[in-house]
Amino acid sequence: MSSKPVSDTTDPGNWPERYRALAQDARNPLLKEFYEAGCVAPDTPLADVPMVALDFETTGLDPSQHSIVSVGMVPFSLNGIQLGAARHWVVRPKLPLHQASVEIHGITHADIAHAPDLSEILEWIFDLLKGRVPVVHYRNIERQFMDVALKWRLGEGIQFPVLDTMAIEAHIYPERHPSRWQRLLGKRPISIRLSDSRSRYGLPHYAAHNALIDAIATAELLQAQIHHHFSPQTPIRELWL
Repeated sequence: MSSKPVSDTTDPGNWPERYRALAQDARNPLLKEFYEAGCVAPDTPLADVPMVALDFETTGLDPSQHSIVSVGMVPFSLNGIQLGAARHWVVRPKLPLHQASVEIHGITHADIAHAPDLSEILEWIFDLLKGRVPVVHYRNIERQFMDVALKWRLGEGIQFPVLDTMAIEAHIYPERHPSRWQRLLGKRPISIRLSDSRSRYGLPHYAAHNALIDAIATAELLQAQIHHHFSPQTPIRELWL
C-alpha cells in the first residue's frame, strides 16, 4: 500500500469549504444547485465515496481552441459499477472538427450534424455529477474542457475535485522514465496511458476513444488501483486533486 498521498494541493481537504463558497457566488441555477449538493468530507473512506467516471472525446487537446464532441459518464463505487445508469452523448462542437481528431475518435461531421449542443444536455450531466466525485484519466482534459465549455455557455466556469487514475499511476511509478544509461541496458519506460495501465492489473482490453467505454475503463482501473496499492479505508483527501 502507498504511504504518501497522491494529492498535490497545499490543502487537499478544502473542497467542501470551497463548494460552500462557490454556491454563494454562483449565478447560474445549475451551478448553484451543483455546489449546494456538497462534496464529501476529506476524511471520508474511499469505500463510502459516491463517484462518477467521466470521459470526453474532443476535437483536440487545447480547450481554448478545441471542443467536446462526446461525453461518457458512469456512476460507481468501489463495490460496483452502475452500468444501467451510464450515459453517452455525441454533441455538436462549437468549433469545427479536425480530420486528425476524427481519425482518433471516429465521430464524423454526419454524426454531429443533428447532435445537441452541450447546453442541451447539461441538466443530465449535472444530475450525474451532483454529490459525486468525478474520476478521470488525465484531469487536464475533463476538468479544463468542462470549465471552458461552461464559460462559453453559462458565463461561469466550474470547479470540482477529481480522482485522476493517470496521476495515481504516475505516483506509483515515479521512476517510469529510465535514464539514458538505463535505456542502454534495456530498461523500457512505463506507460501510464489508460490501456497500458489497465493491462498491468490484468483488466481486459477495450477499444479506446469511445467516451462511454473509456469512462467504464477508468472506473475499473480505479477499483484495481485501490485494491492493489491503497485500501477502501484510505481517506479521499490522500487521492483527490
